[in-house]
Amino acid sequence: MPRVQHPLAPALRLAPAVLLAASAGCVSPSQPPAAPTGGARIELSYAEYVANVAPVVTRHGCDADGDCHGGGPRGTLQLSPPTAKDAHYDFEQLTLQVNPVQRDSSALLLRPLADAAGGRPHPMKAFASTADTDFVAVRGWILAGVTR
Repeated sequence: MPRVQHPLAPALRLAPAVLLAASAGCVSPSQPPAAPTGGARIELSYAEYVANVAPVVTRHGCDADGDCHGGGPRGTLQLSPPTAKDAHYDFEQLTLQVNPVQRDSSALLLRPLADAAGGRPHPMKAFASTADTDFVAVRGWILAGVTR
């Protein structure tokens, strides 16, 4: 009776040679690639925020309860409510709304800006134009930041 060869027999005979060849160059594990840096980030002045930007946020009611940012997350922004102000928290939250590369395109500037002045959709339009003194104050804070 003739001997029948298993269909995987040739591959199984080659397996030890393939493993030996593949492991020949593996003396030690290779170093993983460097992690991505995450792109540019911006460092903004906390003192200037407290002096010039926080009053704008309060004056326009951005931190109000209810449907505003002090009443919980609205879109990508949440601020501390007027009854429990946390300036450091609000500073960090507003910093996240700043585009470190294209600063004039920052959500912090364009969302509260009137549509006719180049603003983006937002239910409350705090700034009528780019000449508004509050808009100028917020923009000045953003432009004074240092990109890292």
